[in-house]
Order: sequence, then C-alpha cells, then structure tokens
Amino acid sequence: MNLSAVSKKPKIIWLNVLFFSVTFVIAAIAVPIYAYFVGFEKSTIIATIIGICFCELSITAGYHRLWSHKSYESSKIIRFIYAIGGAFAVQNSALHWSSDHRIHHRHVDNNDKDPYSAKNGFWYSHIGWMLREYQIHRYHDYDNVRDLQKDPIIVWQHKYYWTLALITNITIPVLFGLITNQLLASILLLGIFRLAVSHHLTFFINSLAHIWGNQPYNDKNTAKDNPIIAWLTFGEGYHNFHHVFQYDYRNAIKWWQFDPTKWLIKTLNILGLAKNLKKTPENKIIKAIAQQQLNYMKKNLSTISAVNQNELINSIQQEYEQLIVNMNYFYKMKKEWLAIIKNDLSNNMDKNHLSIKYKELQTKWSEQQLHWQGIMRQYA
Repeated sequence: MNLSAVSKKPKIIWLNVLFFSVTFVIAAIAVPIYAYFVGFEKSTIIATIIGICFCELSITAGYHRLWSHKSYESSKIIRFIYAIGGAFAVQNSALHWSSDHRIHHRHVDNNDKDPYSAKNGFWYSHIGWMLREYQIHRYHDYDNVRDLQKDPIIVWQHKYYWTLALITNITIPVLFGLITNQLLASILLLGIFRLAVSHHLTFFINSLAHIWGNQPYNDKNTAKDNPIIAWLTFGEGYHNFHHVFQYDYRNAIKWWQFDPTKWLIKTLNILGLAKNLKKTPENKIIKAIAQQQLNYMKKNLSTISAVNQNELINSIQQEYEQLIVNMNYFYKMKKEWLAIIKNDLSNNMDKNHLSIKYKELQTKWSEQQLHWQGIMRQYA
C-alpha cells in the first residue's frame, strides 16, 4: 500500500495516540511547572538520568545492535538486563522491535514496505507510523526473526512484555519515590518524563537521522551521519555508516566520535560478558568513502562547463582505480605482515627486512591517500 496513493487512511490506534499525547504533555508542561513551583531533589534528577540511560542503552545495545543485527553475542545476564530495560522503555518487545527494524533495513525508504520510511516525512517516520494501523497486515508475522525465537529470554519477554512494562514503569518510580519521600516528583520525573524522553530520543533515529546530516559512505538511501544526533541517541546518529555496514557493532568508528553504545559493548567484551564483536575491515570502509567522494566529484564536474570536462572525469576515475589497487595491495601485505609477527614465522633478519618493506609501503599508501584527498578538495 503506497501511503501517498491511499485515499482512506488506516484506522487510528487511539490507545497509542492517548499514550504518547499524555506522556508528552505531562513531560513538556506538568514537569516544568512542578520544577518551578516545587522543585526536584538531586537524587530524583540523578535517578531519572540513570533511568534514561538504562532505557536507551537497552534499546541501542540490546534491541538494535545485539538482536536486530547480531553484531555481537552477549551473556544471559546481559540479555536479561536488556529485556527488562526494553520493557521499561515501552518500545514493544525485542522480538517485534527487531522484526520491524530488519524490514526497515531490507526495504529502507520504500514507502510500501519500510515501516517508518523517512520519505513519508518527519512526522510519519518519527511517530506517525505508530498512530494508525499501517502495519496491521503483518503485525504478528515474525518469520524474519526466527533466529531470535530460539532465545528463551526473547520468547519470555515477548510473552510477558506488557506485564513487565507495567511492573517496571509503576514499581520503579513508586518505590524510589517512597524511599526518598518524593513520590509525586518521582512519578513525574523518573516515571513519565524519563519515558517520554527515551521515546523521542529513539524516534529521532528513525526521523532526524534520515533527514539531517551528511552521507560520507553512501547516498543510495536517506540515512545520514550527524554528530549532534549521535549525542541525542547514544551513538546511533552515525546512521549513514550504520546503513552501509549494519553488522558492525560500532556506529562511530573514530575514537573521538560519541558512541556510548559502542563503549558499553566493548566494556562488556573486556569483562567477558560479550564476544564475537563484528567489525568491518578498514579497507572496505576506505573504499566506500573513496567511492562516495568519487561520486561527489563527478557530480560537481558534470555541472561545470569546461572544454576538458570529460578528460578531468576520466583522470579522476583513473586516480580512484589506482587508489583501490594500491589499497588492496597494502592491506594484503599488512595482513601477511601481521600473520608473520603473530606466528613468528621468520627469523630476525627476515623480520627486519619485511618490517622495512612494510613501513615503506605504509608510507607510500599514506602519501597516495593525501594525494587523493587533495584531488577531492579541489573538485568535490
């Protein structure tokens, strides 16, 4: 069903409309009023921040990178914590969430099949897709997550999802409020404000991360990289990278880029609570970036009226092809060199010779990368 061609819209899901409206109004109006006239204790504010982090990381590290994309494996205790956090976040069961998300990646931007296609606009991709029965025809179709149905924790959480959601969202704020003697404040801030904030931070991944930013890896779909959105979404804002390399446990690949989800997963790995972290080979990332840069340069040159336009485009194409050839050779040699070092396959004299050769090749590869960047700055 193409949404733009439908004259009669699907039925409104009034429960969702009421739920999202009430939580948003309380978070946006009632909470500031209470803060102004009464104020919140520091302990309640800290607990709310922790609650938001718990919800978001359960979604980003659990629902998203672990279960939707299988980008790493984790222990039962971590999976159980993610399941509880996902219920606390009230974003449906991990099974249903992952099914939706896999369909999104398979049919991204296809208005007929993508559950939250960004091409239907900000409102639809952010929250509108959940307010009408757009997905009723496949709501209980979980054929694309059969692997997850083998996980007893996933099956348990899916079966008792609403019970878990109600228990966590009532018990945690109420208990904290009774302990701190701040019951109303805890319900408002730790209960409702935390829930509304965690909802919309996650929803930004489906909306803003497909609208606002740049596309350094691929422009075949609407996914964008945006460091501001990364700060709002616990690292998920590097969305262009994610859509090109969806099985990578990272979204941000630079050490200075904000991706606390990646840091959490890596920490769990160090502690022995996560394993088999998947990483995209560096040469594949470099090739994707170079290809995208080549596309930008060709596009820009095609708009310039010049006598030697075709010659410039052909020259840049040849530079790109040589870059890829040299890159493949360098990374092949690097792999062989690392294998020799790891397995101690050569004597010291051979190692010294190979080390000198490898460093020379590394220097040449760095120089060619700089040369390519110079071409890009000139024509992109």
